[in-house]
Amino acid sequence: MARAYNFCAGPAALPLEVLEEAQRDLVDYKGCGMSLLESSHRGKQYSAVHEEAVANIRELLGLTDDYAVLFVQGGASTQFAMVPMNLLSEGTTADYTNSGEWAGKAIKEAALLGNVNIAADCGGDVPTRVPAAGELQLTEGAAYVHITSNETISGAQWKVFPKTSAPLVADMSSDILSRPIVATDFGLIYAGAQKNLGPAGVALVVIRKDLADRAPADLPTMFRYATYIAKDSLYNTPPCFSIYVVMLVTRWLKKIGLENMFRQNVEKAGRVYGAIDASEFYRGTATKECRSDMNVTFRLPDESLEAAFVEDADALGLKGLKGHRSVGGIRASIYNAFPPDGIDTLVGFMRDFEARKG
Repeated sequence: MARAYNFCAGPAALPLEVLEEAQRDLVDYKGCGMSLLESSHRGKQYSAVHEEAVANIRELLGLTDDYAVLFVQGGASTQFAMVPMNLLSEGTTADYTNSGEWAGKAIKEAALLGNVNIAADCGGDVPTRVPAAGELQLTEGAAYVHITSNETISGAQWKVFPKTSAPLVADMSSDILSRPIVATDFGLIYAGAQKNLGPAGVALVVIRKDLADRAPADLPTMFRYATYIAKDSLYNTPPCFSIYVVMLVTRWLKKIGLENMFRQNVEKAGRVYGAIDASEFYRGTATKECRSDMNVTFRLPDESLEAAFVEDADALGLKGLKGHRSVGGIRASIYNAFPPDGIDTLVGFMRDFEARKG
């Protein structure tokens, strides 16, 4: 079959070699006579997968021994609640930056559980952006500071992370492992897998171990980070196959190298932004200094043209370009696994569509 170019925001494109290896191993995993889908999460086959997935992430992020790598179910949306459940104790305040839809959802959940200070609010700004470090009005003695590193819907991304005295917590669902970071500058990082790490079904949590001790004694077992740390994310049955694909994706990423991946991501996004900036027909929706390398968002002169753009693109195998239902427009999600030749096809289509409709 001819594979489409998948611009979907998530579940998103996976590396073809990862899909092919998973296909080869699906029925009989490494000659064990069973699929990994039906193997025990305590058996030797899955244990090796789990250990490598953790080791790959530790290596890619450069983690020290005082950090734990956890696999948690419920996606990043569950982390909106788990973070304050574990870190926001009674009588303390958490600082949150509001940069858009996903940051807003994290704030809403945290406010159900404790005191929240909106340290900066640009969630309604157009063009879209993330706060500048100088805008942050932080609480002295805050429990933590929460940011959303990349707003998938608006296409705005933190390029430089703020320096904070309180532990920095980041939702990195849509740009995790897309660029080198100093992971030890963060107290906690979380990310749904279905954009840059693997399929839906598992979320990654990287946490400084001492922070897990903050959880109240009456917090239910499965909502405590300490449970996952103590049992290596195996207190209950984890989403084994999703973690297996995370292992394959991080193995693939190690082979490429994170610096090389970052350069490729910047180059891919730059070519699309270049096509937008060279045209009076297309209009980017994020401020130039905050433009995401992962989610390129733009508008056409009217919604009827946008609908035609999506329809024509889909017919050519350019799938998933419709913007999020809450904002409309066009969104090209070009995560790590999105192939560079797909960018050539998209830019060529954009020029052709403008010539026909502009």
